[in-house]
Formats: sequence, C-alpha cells, structure tokens
Amino acid sequence: MGRPTGASTDGVGPVEVLDCRGQRCPLPVIALARRLPELPVGAVLRVLADDPAAAVDIPAWCRMRAHEFVTATPEGPGYEVRRTH
Repeated sequence: MGRPTGASTDGVGPVEVLDCRGQRCPLPVIALARRLPELPVGAVLRVLADDPAAAVDIPAWCRMRAHEFVTATPEGPGYEVRRTH
C-alpha cells in the first residue's frame, strides 16, 4: 500500500505514499485513518487523492484527530500528514 519515497517537503523523515486517486471521499480519509496508526510517531504520510473534497476533508480530519497537516502538493495531488501521537 505505502512505500518510502524520500524526505518530506519539510526535510524531516521519510514519506510513505498512500495512493487514493480515483476514490471519492470519504474513502481517502478512511484509508488515511487506517494507515497512519501503522506508522511510527513523527512519520509523514502523503495521501494522493484527486477528489476535490479531499482538500477540505483531510485537513479537517487532521484537526479533529490532532495530527499535523504538513502541506498540500499539486502534483498527485497530494496531502502530507504527520503522525503526532
């Protein structure tokens, strides 16, 4: 599902990639919620999601679950989330 792909956009730690392109919300958020707990605290997960709702839903999920929304990247498009706990 995810694979290491180098450094996060802020240069801290590896990035795992979760490809949810072609899935409609809430599926990318559900996949994020399932995958993130499998990663160590501090790890960054890049969620590739082309559903426009993901641009709102992923940052909102981060706020509700107290994880850090790192950035949105246009290529992919991708959303980076850091596990904080």
